[in-house]
Amino acid sequence: MSRPSNHRPPSDPPGVPARRAALRLLDAVLRRGLAIEQALEASAKGLAPPDRGLAHAIAAEVLRWLADLDALIDSATRNRLPDDAKARFALRIALAQVLRLGTPPHAAISTVLPLVDGGPRKLVHGVFGTLDRKGAVLPDHPTLPDQVHARIAGNWGERVASAAAAAIAAPPPLDLTLRSDVPDLHGESLMTGHMRVSGETPVPDLPGYAEGAWWVQDLAASLPARLLGSGTGRALDLCAAPGGKTLQLAASGWDVTAVDVSESRLARLSENLDRTGLSAHIVTADLLDWEPGFEADAVLLDAPCSATGIFRRHPDVFHRVRPRLIAEMAELQAQLLPRVARWVRPGGLLVYATCSLEPEEGEQQIERFLAEHSAFAIDRVLPDELPEGLVAHERGWLRTLPGMLVERGGLDGFFMVRLMRVAGDS
Repeated sequence: MSRPSNHRPPSDPPGVPARRAALRLLDAVLRRGLAIEQALEASAKGLAPPDRGLAHAIAAEVLRWLADLDALIDSATRNRLPDDAKARFALRIALAQVLRLGTPPHAAISTVLPLVDGGPRKLVHGVFGTLDRKGAVLPDHPTLPDQVHARIAGNWGERVASAAAAAIAAPPPLDLTLRSDVPDLHGESLMTGHMRVSGETPVPDLPGYAEGAWWVQDLAASLPARLLGSGTGRALDLCAAPGGKTLQLAASGWDVTAVDVSESRLARLSENLDRTGLSAHIVTADLLDWEPGFEADAVLLDAPCSATGIFRRHPDVFHRVRPRLIAEMAELQAQLLPRVARWVRPGGLLVYATCSLEPEEGEQQIERFLAEHSAFAIDRVLPDELPEGLVAHERGWLRTLPGMLVERGGLDGFFMVRLMRVAGDS
C-alpha cells in the first residue's frame, strides 16, 4: 500500500476525513510499527475532536479484530488481496464500523470508497456487499495473531491466552485513583482509594475532575506505588510520565522527584499536579546519564518495556511488538535496574514494575538482579495490599495476567516486586 497522504483531498465529502485518518493510523501501526497514540497527532491533524476520536476508535477496532476481519474478506474474494493492499484496508475499516461500531452499511461503504480512488472501487463495493447480504458476523472473541497466541500460551498456558483474546474484545472500564471521596462518583470500588466507572461519560465531565479529587489510572498500574505506602522521606519516581504514580506518592506524603526523558509527557504530569494541588520536583533526563545527588528512601522504577500488558486499551501492541523489541527492552531494563538500585539508601525500598506480559521483562529480570546484588532482598507483597482476588507469587512478587478479576472488569498485565536494601554495599 502506498503511504497515505496527510492532506485531505478537496473532494472529500463529510465523514471521509475521519476514515482517511483511520487509514493513516493503521498504516503507521502495521507498516511502520508505531504506537497508535504516537501516530495519532500526525494522522488526525486538522480534524475536530469528534472526528479524531472516531478515527482512533475505528483503527482500534480494526486492530482488535484484524485476523477475523481478514478472514471475512478472504471468504468473499476469489484471489486473496495482499495484506498491504489499500482495498483490504478499506474493507477492514468499513467492516469494523458496521460490525463493531454500529455504523449503517451504506454510511460505512460510502465513506471508505474515496480511500481507494484510482483503485479497485468495484471490488471493494462488491466484497462489502456480498458480506453484508450474507449477514457476516464476528466470533465471540477476537483471534489473536499467531505469534502473540504462541508467546502467551508458551509463557502462561492456553487458559491465559484465551483470556487475553476475550479481554481484547472491547476497551476496558475506566479506573480512577481517588485522592478524596466524591459522593456523586458512582461505580465499583475494588480496593481503598479506587473507583471503577463506565467509560460513557467524558473524563472531564465526571464529578471531582475539576477539583482534582482523582486521576485516571488502571488498577494494576496503581499497585506499584501502593507498595511504597505512606512516607515523609524522599522518593524517586523514575520513568514517571504521564504521572499517575507521582500523584500517588505525593498524595501519600512523599517528597517526590519525578524523572522522565519525555518533556511533552512530563507536561501532562505538570498539568495533573496543578489540577490536584499536589507537588513534585520534575526532571527531564535520561536515567542512563542522570544522577540524583542523594540516596532516596524509596525508588519506583516503572521501567520502559514492550507494554504488552496494556493491550486492552492499546491493541496495537499485539501487532507491532516483536521478539527483537522485547529483547531490546529487557536489555535496557538490565542496565537501569542496577543503576537506580545505587540510589536507594540502606534500609530503603525499591519497587520495580513493568506493564508487560513477558517474563524477560519481569521474573527473569529480578532473578538475575538478585543473583548479582546480595544487598537486596524481596520484601513480600502482603494480602492486605492487594484487591480481593489477587495473590502474590510464592516468591513474593506480583504478576497480573489476563483472566484475573475478569468478573469485575479485569485489569492490565503487570509485573511488580518490592525490594529492600538490607546492606550498604549493593
